[in-house]
Amino acid sequence: MFSQDLAPLDLNGAKIFKGLLDRDAQLVMVNAVRRVVADAPLFHPVTASGKKMSVRMTSCGRVGWVSDRRGYRYDALHPAGGVWPDIPPEVLDVWRAVSGCDVPPDCGLVNYYGEGAKMGLHQDSDEGDFSFPVVSLSLGDDALFRIGSTTRGGKTQSTWLNSGDVLVLGGAARLAFHGVDRLRFGSSDLLPHHGRINLTLRVVR
Repeated sequence: MFSQDLAPLDLNGAKIFKGLLDRDAQLVMVNAVRRVVADAPLFHPVTASGKKMSVRMTSCGRVGWVSDRRGYRYDALHPAGGVWPDIPPEVLDVWRAVSGCDVPPDCGLVNYYGEGAKMGLHQDSDEGDFSFPVVSLSLGDDALFRIGSTTRGGKTQSTWLNSGDVLVLGGAARLAFHGVDRLRFGSSDLLPHHGRINLTLRVVR
């Protein structure tokens, strides 16, 4: 399922396992995400100011990440009601392979990037314990990923994340500002209508 070469690249403290998921593994992950979306449909989050984000999202696990006029937070229920589905076991296998952590994630955040979608620089800072890493799977179109330091502003570094890459934010990079500037829409044929799935695993407690 996983590439034999697990040596990560370093980008400003973040670890990138290039091509960790081969084509078959990517298809397994896409099917796992489809099962999640069948139980917890994608929705368009909005910021506290009411601005609609360009990505669509959903979650799996004990809690899901939501954003609306009440702010950013984790919630036990989908915005439309109902509990989130479990994190698929094949997704948890990736966490065990790269996180270096014995504690399993309790949230799997799914972001879908369509044509023109992006994500501004932000911190993953809504969790209760920053000693646990954040593990991010890229599926589908290439995304230009940018990462800076733990303070807003200053120098950043960028790289293209390709389908099958796995990113780990841990240690000094756990609270680094990061985002996605743009997609190469149509660069991958993994998804029938193109776009990118980003599945992010987090320990929230």
